Amino acid sequence: MVMVQEDSSAQAQAALLTRAASGDAVAAQALAADLGPRVLMQATRMLGNRTEAEDVAQDTLLRLWRVAPKWKADGGASLRSWCYGVARNLCIDRMRRYGGTRSTVPLDDINAPEDPTPGAEARLQTQSRARALQDALQELPERQRQAVVLRHIEGMTNPEIAEQLDISVEAVESLVARGKRALAGLLAGRQAELGFEDDKT
Repeated sequence: MVMVQEDSSAQAQAALLTRAASGDAVAAQALAADLGPRVLMQATRMLGNRTEAEDVAQDTLLRLWRVAPKWKADGGASLRSWCYGVARNLCIDRMRRYGGTRSTVPLDDINAPEDPTPGAEARLQTQSRARALQDALQELPERQRQAVVLRHIEGMTNPEIAEQLDISVEAVESLVARGKRALAGLLAGRQAELGFEDDKT
């Protein structure tokens, strides 16, 4: 069922791109509203810098508009996959340009919908957990971090990640497994501080 929904979403995005290429401004805005935040979040996680990530997201969408008239929806990568690949390459270019350094970005600067129902204490705990996870992700080797983020945060499948990183599915599985073990180790001493022990009761 999930695969059917993913296929349907990919087809809908391709249809929007076709309309955008024909000059439909509403379709272009809808597609940008769908893909833009996803690309921005990916770039922010890779670069750790909101301003740089915004530049990457904008550049990615500009490149998408340039290829729109020639886009072939049958076969090949989905629009989401294509955008992630372009954004990833742009992020890597920027990291190389600045010597591989990334500045940290406050979690509050990453656009993510918040559930208004939990109380203040629960929200603070959720933010602390997310910040701890973001910090721990920055400690992972680049390929492990990319694989873990694409799999468990962006929700991509192993074959999609393999295509993005230009490696085998088995290598993706290995990177994700090693990344998860490393994250568990990095966060192991912080269960009480982050309130994970409370979840067991």
